[in-house]
Amino acid sequence: MIRLGILGYGNLGRGVEAAVQQNPDMELCAIFTRRAPETLKPATNVKVVSVSEIENWKDKIDVLILCGGSATDLPVQTPKYAKMFNVIDSFDTHAKIPEHFANVDASVKEAGKIGIISVGWDPGMFSLNRMYANAILPEGNDYTFWGRGVSQGHSDAIRRVEGVLDAKQYTVPVEKALNAVKNCENPTLSTREKHTRECYVVLKEGADPKKVEEEIKNMPNYFSDYDTTVHFISLDELKQNHSKIPHGGFVFRTGKTGLNKENSHIIEYNLKLDSNPEFTSSVLVAYARAAYKLNKEGQTGCKTVFDIAPAYLSPKSGEELRKTML
Repeated sequence: MIRLGILGYGNLGRGVEAAVQQNPDMELCAIFTRRAPETLKPATNVKVVSVSEIENWKDKIDVLILCGGSATDLPVQTPKYAKMFNVIDSFDTHAKIPEHFANVDASVKEAGKIGIISVGWDPGMFSLNRMYANAILPEGNDYTFWGRGVSQGHSDAIRRVEGVLDAKQYTVPVEKALNAVKNCENPTLSTREKHTRECYVVLKEGADPKKVEEEIKNMPNYFSDYDTTVHFISLDELKQNHSKIPHGGFVFRTGKTGLNKENSHIIEYNLKLDSNPEFTSSVLVAYARAAYKLNKEGQTGCKTVFDIAPAYLSPKSGEELRKTML
């Protein structure tokens, strides 16, 4: 059995707890938390432990799955705990991945462990599909569309606006742009032409809706570069119609082959997810298996999804895979 630990018990941690139940070669040994352990009520009978005691579990856990946020948690936690465990995280600040990789790599090499970073669907599964498609069609164009789905970061940004009680934001691909890509028209698309943003906002009592809408639409790095629609709704409506966290999207590669580039091709990868954190958790658990296998072989260092052969993700033997899936 592969012995797993979870650090952090939010949406992602709960998703990992559920995903482990579907993998009979794994067991969840402990959930580590910064909160008072007695305040956590896991869905299973797993032990809840204060993070201050995590060092006592060094020989009791094969892989620690880090379920914190990319902004402030993972840049500190992953290198720190990589000195004690094989680790895996879902760090998704794309621009800072090289820096994060270097920090984790130094820690795991020193400890003789494996670290796998930036695991999920983007970065993660989408990254793999971009890479495969580029290798197969070296002359072509890449397109990535996200949604329709809830952006947790953008939703949080709206909730920080003065006068906002609660909010959800959906990223929505522009249908015209999607169709142009699917038709191999190879369009050049601006940020505004690829996605729109839909905001569902509950106001605090006395808040000025016009002022709130203006602040949201003009928010740099989040909404100012997009066509943004703001809907003001009641708290009951938000809870009833917008309580889930769906997401998904498309990765396309268009390209030409032939001596005269006479033949057109398109590669498409599509995800439609009822629960963004539960799907991300399922990817994390599969790569935790890979971390365990790699370390058992004596490998060390930091890895990304690009570095790991698909067979390491599966509980099936090479013989079973060749017989049933090849």
